[in-house]
Amino acid sequence: MRPLLRVLSLALMWLPLSLKSQDNPGIEFNKVNPVDFVVDTAKFDNSYGAIIVADVGKSSFVANKKGWFSLVYKLQRRIKILNAKGFDLASVSIPLFKSSKSDDEEIMESLKASTYNLENGKVLETRLEKDKVFKEVQDKNHIVRKFTMPAVKEGSIIEYSYTINSDFLFNLQPWRFQGSYPRLWSEYELTLPNFFEYVFLTKGSHPLHLQKSREKYGTFVLRVPGETHGLVKTADDIFNLTATNTITRWVRKDVPAIKEENFTSALDNHISRIEFQMSGQRFPNTPFKDIMGTWATAASELLKDEDFGAVFSKDNNWLNETLKSLQLENKSQEEKARIIYKYVQKNIASKAVQGIYLSQPSKETLKTKKGYAADVNMLLTLLLKTAGFTADPVLLSTRANGLVTPTYPLLNQYNYVISKVLIDYKPQFLDATDPNLGFNKLPRFCYNGPAMLISQQPVSEQLYPQNITETKATNISLYNDEKDINKWSGSVSSLAGYYESTNIREEIATNGKDTYINDLKNSYTGDYSIKDVYVDDIEDNDKVVVKTYALEIARNSEHDLLYLNPMIKEGLTENYFTSLARNYPVELPSKMDEVYVFQIDVPQGYVIDELPKSARVSLNGEDGSFEYIVTKLTDRVMLRSRITINKPYFEVDEYEGLRNFFDYIVKKHAEQIVFKKK
Repeated sequence: MRPLLRVLSLALMWLPLSLKSQDNPGIEFNKVNPVDFVVDTAKFDNSYGAIIVADVGKSSFVANKKGWFSLVYKLQRRIKILNAKGFDLASVSIPLFKSSKSDDEEIMESLKASTYNLENGKVLETRLEKDKVFKEVQDKNHIVRKFTMPAVKEGSIIEYSYTINSDFLFNLQPWRFQGSYPRLWSEYELTLPNFFEYVFLTKGSHPLHLQKSREKYGTFVLRVPGETHGLVKTADDIFNLTATNTITRWVRKDVPAIKEENFTSALDNHISRIEFQMSGQRFPNTPFKDIMGTWATAASELLKDEDFGAVFSKDNNWLNETLKSLQLENKSQEEKARIIYKYVQKNIASKAVQGIYLSQPSKETLKTKKGYAADVNMLLTLLLKTAGFTADPVLLSTRANGLVTPTYPLLNQYNYVISKVLIDYKPQFLDATDPNLGFNKLPRFCYNGPAMLISQQPVSEQLYPQNITETKATNISLYNDEKDINKWSGSVSSLAGYYESTNIREEIATNGKDTYINDLKNSYTGDYSIKDVYVDDIEDNDKVVVKTYALEIARNSEHDLLYLNPMIKEGLTENYFTSLARNYPVELPSKMDEVYVFQIDVPQGYVIDELPKSARVSLNGEDGSFEYIVTKLTDRVMLRSRITINKPYFEVDEYEGLRNFFDYIVKKHAEQIVFKKK
């Protein structure tokens, strides 16, 4: 064969193999060769100490011996341990679901697990022994199978596989393409017969390398066990069901690890993954069975539920004495609502956030004067309803709990309940769990997007961080002290942001006002000192906290040059965003508006030598702005700094601009005024 033809022939032979290799992880499970211990660290961040080389999962449906269907989930995983930081991956926990009403539980089987080490050019395999797998009960619905891979050391390859058989069709296994360690290959395949309908919920921004679907016909043989009458057992019934199976395969390659960054509501929002919720069942010659339902049906069921809204439709005479003690007669609607709100807020202690359902009857919550967040706010709603208000509970997901899919009534995505009341036809949102919160104010963690009002006509409520602005204002004036040429004396007035104010109130309630003031004084050190500190409007939760105090700054009049940072202690000294890059959006808890005004006398016997330059910069046009305006007078310097952020959500491609914006602010806030002796 001619050389050119041979080259072309080899190229054509290689091409299909090359294309095929792009559609598989490039390894063979259960077979480790010396070459597998060499990994290309340029493909991923190796600072995590390990890399998940391949992660492959498959889910399918099979007919079982109970006359119904089961789910079969198979997982195969290979991991390369680089150093001791990756040893955590050698400890494996496999969650399994169990019924709280029966002995049924998901069964793990076919477990194979081995550690491979390269010794003198040979691959040594150490298998996991069966008696090293342990079972741990987490709660009434969850158990965990745990094991630790044997003989793991730096450089090891660990590999394990298992199968889970499940009769719980609602628990179709989700798949995470991303996690705390980098993944070179992450693949999930689902074989779904057309009998069952699921909603596919996808999250994360890492792009798919591959998504393919194909159809395959098959027959399920259902065997329904016969009945036993005395010693006689009837024959099993056998049904053949032909189905169109849709086989879908998702693949992501070179997926980076995801780590917590500043201003992230819930990291889980950004992990690339797919989840499933059964929505219905459709069998031949049988009407469609709606499993998921609508928000209307879900709300109706919730209002009948003894652990949620059933109390609203009952005779609640046991509340009459409490309402009578509040003396609501001859009060306006708003006054009545405020009195009821304050009563619950000050008298019913909230233990924690537990979910949307009651942990005890509302009567018990009133009697014991404590309950979880849902208990407290549902009691508030009940009192308002009984007093004649239009009031309803609102379900939401807190920022730490993650975003919801509002289109579907997926109640497991919600973990918090607040109250909505109409006062003179105006909606007011209330949360009585925080004794430092004002009327018609919600904790910032409640502002996490769509919420759902639960009534006979459920309504979507929009609680976005865009709806709130944290506003702060500080004014400092310093003058030459007439009695002492070696210092400036002046005053500071500061209006805290609203949510900053709730934090101050909580700190004072916990440690006392004197401790708070002493801590404030102690924060001024060196040439700075304060006195005559007043903290006002602590008791009125509807107002912001105001701090005023006298400030003194020492200076040495013998020095030829005096340096002063005009931001005093109010400047931004560190960038909120330190990472050079970010793989998911920035989620601020609110918009921001911070104003700082400063003025100072030029020291006697000095002149202004250097001043920071004024500047105005914008962030992505209208997304934010920074003003730093310096005004020079004959014997006085004035400065006005203002930072505004007009939206709380910034996409990945906006991160660099946001980081540079705050970098610039940090640098400007570090600049100093220089006074020179005449």
